Amino acid sequence: MYNLFDMIKKFILLFSLLLSFNTLLSAQELYKAAPQSTQTRWISPENPTGKKGNGGLTNKGAKGSAFFTVKAGEQLVLMDVKGAGIINRMWMSGTIPRSEEQRRLVRIDMYWDGKDKPAVSAPIGDFFGLGLGLSVPFENELFSNPEARSFNFTIPMPYRTGAKIVITNESSTHALVWYDINYTTMGMLPSDAMYFHAYWNRVQKTTVGEDYEVLPNVNGNGRFIGMNVGVIGDSAYRNTWFGEGEVKMYLDGDKSNPTLAGTGTEDYIGTGWGQGAYQNRYQGSLVSDSKNDVYAFYRYHIPDPVYFHQNCKVTLQQIGNTGIKQIREMLSKGVNLKPVWVFKQGDSGDIFNLKGNPPEQILLLDRSDIEGVNDKKFDEKVYGGNFYRSDDVSATAYFYLNKPTNNLPPLADVSTRINGMKERVWNIKKSEK
Repeated sequence: MYNLFDMIKKFILLFSLLLSFNTLLSAQELYKAAPQSTQTRWISPENPTGKKGNGGLTNKGAKGSAFFTVKAGEQLVLMDVKGAGIINRMWMSGTIPRSEEQRRLVRIDMYWDGKDKPAVSAPIGDFFGLGLGLSVPFENELFSNPEARSFNFTIPMPYRTGAKIVITNESSTHALVWYDINYTTMGMLPSDAMYFHAYWNRVQKTTVGEDYEVLPNVNGNGRFIGMNVGVIGDSAYRNTWFGEGEVKMYLDGDKSNPTLAGTGTEDYIGTGWGQGAYQNRYQGSLVSDSKNDVYAFYRYHIPDPVYFHQNCKVTLQQIGNTGIKQIREMLSKGVNLKPVWVFKQGDSGDIFNLKGNPPEQILLLDRSDIEGVNDKKFDEKVYGGNFYRSDDVSATAYFYLNKPTNNLPPLADVSTRINGMKERVWNIKKSEK
């Protein structure tokens, strides 16, 4: 019979073996030989087709074609290849990452397997991980913008018979484009490999009481990867907090109620009690301007996958928070809002040192015995209240699907993408530098 000391030694040995085995499995991906059909290819201005032996042909092999010019109103096909493969990475620099108008008005479209409808269609800046046509240095699991002057993604994008990537310059100025697309060709993809998709939309004035659709209902078998969101707060709610709305995910036949529901916007991206600027591997808020109510944030479901087998819809409630006194004042001025919840104080006014009777959450929409926020019981000893509100919200949703096209609407027109952006965001951010 083993004594305790022998058992501990055996446990340590077993743990060490498991750790070594896991390390070995991880390292195998770096040194494991590839099948003959798997070939490394780069597409860039120095080899626009990616073909073997076709790199650096201009200027007798000296640096001769480092970038392309995409005139205002014109298109550039960045990639057009046949066969099966996986795009692993893309980098882009030039004028687009450094121009707010081009970040919003140069569009990127990706087509898989020769389809006429793009699986990816978005303003290029929003697609590369930061909304509102803004640019700050950042790095996360999927995207990066080193020194705020270049775009990168490292997202596997499989295709079976072909891949095509096109940018269209719908801005008023010419774009200079440096780029490379790194991909591998292969004989055949695994049968369960899905296609990458991205969808962007903007609602300039959300409807009070209606949730904003980050991802409208998409049909198929797939995985929701995540989102980046941009919010421009309506000045009517100035000096209030925008982010009490819950993210809801409707999966596989959900109708009125979702299967997945969060507790608040800032909670969804991993913070709480407000939202400052920060960046993490899977979640962050790259822009948090409470003075002007401008926010840009992201969340990627890599370690916590969101699968669906029939359909998926993702929404974000439009709910804010402030003190009851300010809610009453806004209502008296005719501000468009609807109170929904009150946090009533208990015996202690110090929320971080609660004693005696605890605080109470009062759900206004479920209480017919309360006269809304004007009820006299809220004249004092109330922390604050939540209310439906209307803001300018845009988002890019990322997902995989078991088919190369989706049933979603096309990208919004130029006017929708840029209306009010200069006055409400870009000029303000420039003046703060």
